[in-house]
Parts: sequence; C-alpha cells; structure tokens
Amino acid sequence: MNYEAVIGLEVHVQVKTRSKIFTRAAAGYGYEPNTLTDPVVLALPGTLPVMNKAALDATIKAGLLLSCDIAPVCKWDRKNYFYPDSPKNYQISQYDKPICLGGSVEIELPGAARNVMGEHKKIPLTRIHLEEDVGKLNHGAKDSLIDYNRAGTPLMEIVSEPAMHTADEAFAYLTSLRTTMIYGGISDCDMEKGQLRCDANISIRPVGETKLGVKVELKNLNSISYVRDGIAHEIRRQVAVLAAGGTLVQETRDYDGQTGASQSLRSKEMAHDYRYFPDPDLMPVKVDEAWKARILAECPERPFDKQRRFYADYQLPYTLTSVLVPDRSLSDFFEETAKLAGVGQAQVAGNWIVNDLLRELGARQLALADSKVRPSHIAALVRLIDAGTLLNNAAKEVFVEMFGSGEMPDVIADRRGLKAVPTDVGELEQWCRDAIAANAKALGELKAGKDSAINAFKGPVMKAAKGKASPKLVDETLRRLLAAM
Repeated sequence: MNYEAVIGLEVHVQVKTRSKIFTRAAAGYGYEPNTLTDPVVLALPGTLPVMNKAALDATIKAGLLLSCDIAPVCKWDRKNYFYPDSPKNYQISQYDKPICLGGSVEIELPGAARNVMGEHKKIPLTRIHLEEDVGKLNHGAKDSLIDYNRAGTPLMEIVSEPAMHTADEAFAYLTSLRTTMIYGGISDCDMEKGQLRCDANISIRPVGETKLGVKVELKNLNSISYVRDGIAHEIRRQVAVLAAGGTLVQETRDYDGQTGASQSLRSKEMAHDYRYFPDPDLMPVKVDEAWKARILAECPERPFDKQRRFYADYQLPYTLTSVLVPDRSLSDFFEETAKLAGVGQAQVAGNWIVNDLLRELGARQLALADSKVRPSHIAALVRLIDAGTLLNNAAKEVFVEMFGSGEMPDVIADRRGLKAVPTDVGELEQWCRDAIAANAKALGELKAGKDSAINAFKGPVMKAAKGKASPKLVDETLRRLLAAM
C-alpha cells in the first residue's frame, strides 16, 4: 500500500527584546547561570507580571509579515504543569484567544531548476501565540542543574496546519520562516542558542484518504537539517510499522540527530491535561487599527517579494538572488552597489559580491559588517571595468588588495600600473583585420547568423595587444569592421 505523509510544525521563536515578557529583568544569552533573574522570574510570593509591549509589537509584526489576521482582543492563560524548569508550576500562554490567526508561510518547492525561481507554495498557519519561555535543564551524570536565565523570555509559538507532505517541504518551510523572522528583526533564530525550536507532528495515511492518521510528535530537532532528517526517519518508521501489521499509537518521540534514531518519550497529552484557565493577573489586550498601522509601516519587504523584484528590476538570475536575498544585510549591500554602479551593471556588481566578496569574507571568517570593502568600492571597480580601464584579470588583483586595504580601486590600479594601456586606433584596426583574415571559418559562421563566432577573433587581437587592449574597444572595433564587409 502507498502512503502519504501529513506534517505540521510547531515552531517556537524567541522574540528579541531587551527585557523579559512580564518583568524588567534583562533577556539575553551567554550570561553566567541564574544571573538574568528577579523575583518575578523566580515566582517569589507577592510578585505580579507586567506586560512587555515590545514583545507584543514583535509578535504583531510577525503576524503581518505572515499575512495573519491580528485579533482585536487577545488574552492570557495559565498552562498548568509541574516541571523544574518552570518555577511557577504554570506557564503564562495564550489558549483560546491568541494574538494572530491564520496566515501562511511561502516556500519554494524542492527540485526547482537552479537558474530560475521554482514553483512556490503557501503553507497555511493555524495561529501565532505569545507566551513565556521556561528555564533550561542541564543534565549531568548524577544530577541536573537548572538555569533560569531563559525563563520569562518572550516566546512566539507559530503553529502550521498539517499541510506539508515531505521532509523537504518541512525544511523549506522552516528555512523560509527563519529568514522572515530575521528580516523583520524579530529574532536572530539561532537554533544553537535555543532562539528557534521546532516540534514536528507527523502522521501517514493511504494515498487518496482524507482522514488524518495517528499523530506522532517528534522532539529534540535542534537544527534545520535534523528537522528534515527526523521527519524522513519518522515517516519510514511509521510505514514500516504498518507494513509489518503493527498499530501506530499517539505519542511523543525523541529524535537523536547523531544516530538518526528515535525513541518513545510519553503518550501524548491533550489540552485538558494542562487545565488552562484565564490568568487573573493580566488584563486582555486590545489591538486597534492605529497600532497595526504603526507596526505595518515598520515591516520590511518580504524575502520572496524581494527576490521577485530583483529578478524583474535587475534581471538577476536565480544563482545570484538565491544567495543575496536570504541575507538582508547582503541584499541591502547589493542594492546600494547596483545604484552606484549605474544602469545595466547590476548583474556584474552582483557577481563581484557573491563570488569575490563572499569568498574573501569566508576565507578570513569575517562578517559583512567587518569588511573594508563597501558598495562604493565595488561600484567604482565595476565602472572601471565597463570603461575598459581595467581588464578582468587586473580587476581580480585589484579586488584582493582592495579587500585588505580598503583603498579605492583606481588608487590601487594607478599605483600598481594595472590600468589598460590606450591603444592606437590604427594599430588596433590592423590587428582586427589580421584576425578576421586568418579565420575564414569564424567569418562564415558569423555571416550565417552565429553572433558568438566573433569571440574567435578576440583572442588573436588581445594576444597581439599583449593583453593590454580594452575588451570593450576590441569588440566595438571588430563589429564596426565586420559590419562594413
């Protein structure tokens, strides 16, 4: 029997705020254990929560970027359970009135051609709600220690509909969602720091069936690659169980990305196990149109919208947009460079950024912000090449030195004598005539309509010029002479 997988993801995203969600205690990562705490975080008697508006602003922004409906009223609920990482023995969350409803995450379907944008699909969302994070348990050989630095950090839970059917779709969903959150400045989404965490709900059903199968929740998916690998493993496991005549049970399983195996943790809890009830210490929140309009004005262009615009406005191929767009700083760097470089030079500028700038940054393990090369440097280099002042090989040398020193390219080219030598027009014409006369085959192909045949003449001309002639001038001279024949 053939089976279809049905996958939904629950993604927790830490909101990037200076303080925690219900207190003025600082939020952050990498501090000494239990130093980012106060009486509210530790749930000392008599303490009361106070709402952090910045956390609400960020969640509304996330909802707007994902085309959610922003609820006019949302409220806070207590999710009751006992676990050492939650000092209150309950978590303040949102149950029946979350802040964001509906929406979708746009993904690019796997298997697209690498030179063009592929087919896209929108994965519908159920909701986004805001809650407080819990502490972190650090397990040793004989004991476990609790660090409450993370407790109380604002945390969004983004819940998808069960609308994905392959592990690769889930990977694309998580990648797209992460990029959008980083674009919006909502979160850094560093999975190693726990800023983005994902649980996957997976079931299988016979192909053609509409009823959902038995759901298994997969936890401990602590990298985007592990999400993909864990889901693929779970699909195979469920198919194998049914093929062997077994029965699937609703449960939570732990996935080990190192071994590629999973094990059962517990049977799945239902909502009533948490005894949700409205939090008596927090008032409901009303979100009016003016509030939404203010946040909407702060929203950046969505990544896939930017990719489509780069293709339309700059004629950039997928090979460039797929590198530039996922990094907002890099795409902003490109746009500034393209505007400075001039009309028709965007793709050339993009190639220098993607191929040369990123190569040098990677080799030195530097961030873009640390680079001495700015958009004005690359734009000036592109203009020198376009004018025929610098040949490509010389431009490569200039770029490497420019990256190290931060000098402008014309200064480096002058100092090192790398600029192309002006060629005598009569001498250049003679070299071109000699090249044409020596290659009757290429001349015939050109007359037959094969425009690329002109390249056969350029090599001999550049050789005669000892590599110092302007390629642009060589091309113009050849075309002028050939047109007159």
